[in-house]
Amino acid sequence: MKIQIINGPNLNLLGKREPEVYGTEDFDTFIIKLQSEFPEVELSFFQSNIEGEIIDKLHESGFDTDGIILNAGAYTHTSVAIGDAVKAVSSPVVEVHISNTFKREDYRHISFVAPHAAGIIIGFGLNSYRLAILSLMEQNGY
Repeated sequence: MKIQIINGPNLNLLGKREPEVYGTEDFDTFIIKLQSEFPEVELSFFQSNIEGEIIDKLHESGFDTDGIILNAGAYTHTSVAIGDAVKAVSSPVVEVHISNTFKREDYRHISFVAPHAAGIIIGFGLNSYRLAILSLMEQNGY
């Protein structure tokens, strides 16, 4: 099983940025834990602060993976183009967020990804990614 994880803007600062919201663990350390926990899953990871690069990665991986885990960061709430890219690909996409976006500013309550995603997991810290992997595994009969 192949799953592509795509992280958007500022998620390269996990472990440093607002630890009270995002925790103290960086994603490079966390992905190693995920790979160890799910050895039967080929996990690929991509992060960009650039909207077009995120769209390109969705296009690149959206037809030959068993699923995509997308944390588009703030682009979730602003990018019609990323929402359209999710809609355009055939691989199921699970939208994830580390924080509970509904406990935050009102503009974070709107997602341009959600209408096209297979599901949404929010507010469970980095564990949101683990839950997304489990959901994609179940959807694919693993």
